Amino acid sequence: MIHEIYKKPIRMGSVLKFTLPTIVMTLVQSLYSMVDGIFVANLIGESALSALTLISPYFNILTAVAAMFASGGSAVVMKKMGEGRHREACEDFTMLMLCNLLIGGIFTITGTVFAGQLSGIFHASAEVSLYCKEYLFSYMFFAVFHLLFSNLEMYVIASGGSGLAMFSSIFGGIFNILFDYLLIKVFSMGMKGAAIASGMGMMIPCLTMTVYFMRKKHMLHFAMPGFRPGILLKTASNGFSEFSGNLVSGVVMLLFNQCMLRYAGEAGVAASTIIFYVFGFMSALYMGYMFGVSPLLSYFYGGNSREKLRKLRNISLFFIGLVAAVTTICAVAGSESLVGIFAHPGTEAYLLAIRGNKLFSAALLLVGFNTFSSMLFTALSNGLISAVISFSRTFLFLVGAVVTLPVLWGLDGLWLAVPVSELMAAVLSFFFFEKYKKKYGY
Repeated sequence: MIHEIYKKPIRMGSVLKFTLPTIVMTLVQSLYSMVDGIFVANLIGESALSALTLISPYFNILTAVAAMFASGGSAVVMKKMGEGRHREACEDFTMLMLCNLLIGGIFTITGTVFAGQLSGIFHASAEVSLYCKEYLFSYMFFAVFHLLFSNLEMYVIASGGSGLAMFSSIFGGIFNILFDYLLIKVFSMGMKGAAIASGMGMMIPCLTMTVYFMRKKHMLHFAMPGFRPGILLKTASNGFSEFSGNLVSGVVMLLFNQCMLRYAGEAGVAASTIIFYVFGFMSALYMGYMFGVSPLLSYFYGGNSREKLRKLRNISLFFIGLVAAVTTICAVAGSESLVGIFAHPGTEAYLLAIRGNKLFSAALLLVGFNTFSSMLFTALSNGLISAVISFSRTFLFLVGAVVTLPVLWGLDGLWLAVPVSELMAAVLSFFFFEKYKKKYGY
């Protein structure tokens, strides 16, 4: 059954109604990620919080693969839906889900076998290194669900089940928080408990959404997979920008962490963890909206509905601009309150995070437009331009800023690296945005 928004005229109200569940969903996911940090910081300690940031590059690799299949695959599948090739779309969707299962199993084997070696490359203290190993080893048993979570959500939303995606996410978040408390506080499992709680928070909604696709009445559903190597290639090329963006983010995070250890020690790493939590929560508004509109863009492109593409572009830019202003003001004005959730006032990590958050939050003004530009070209099956934007903002510009700005301004330069790289990326995004406007009709 085709969702009504694909058939009716595009209006602000209908778009916001369609994307509201995905916005709530991503906010909830970001919120319970923050809750993980709160439990770890307050029940285990700041060293454990530092460990979460140090090992985050490994999870960026998982997220990179998940994003490639979710964004690239949904663009392929929904384009076929727009062209009226419904059976092929369902066959391709099923094949892509099976690929996620296979790759997730490979991640589980390698991650658990080499957890010790992977945790030792940061040259952190023995305590922090042990926390890294415990969390990484335990979490990698849930690698399959990490991959499936993003993919199933994207396709549930595309199929018109954004309400289910939202409630599944909320349900998973509640379980995550519950298991955090039980495993860390009650059963004293420390970082192992935190990792298992996070994994369970993804596993439960995955199972719920899997059941959804077993019912053939839905727009997308499981079917006998049709193995088409060209679909895998198209998925990889379409989703390469999301893959490379998340992958190089992991590399940049390694570099960022090493610089932070050099300029501010492990307290600085704990402070940056807090700032990334705040930044992630604020930018979740953008991501939730984009998860909702991405399948619409692909569908209208496949159906050659240029008028709907233009209206959707205008609505999106207005929404992104409004959110940019509100989130930046809230993040800067509420720095003390937000940071105080994770760190005790007066501690070194708290003082570093207050200063850093006020500088770092300037990136909120631009990150929404840059992310939308990259995701737009993915949805339009132009993976090359999407990849250029994503690679430039998450690696080329950011590495340059991380390497040069601290030399000029010390720790403040490190906090400003992301805002400066987003500013440079905004210029590039605007160039491509205008260049391809006539070709795609948006």
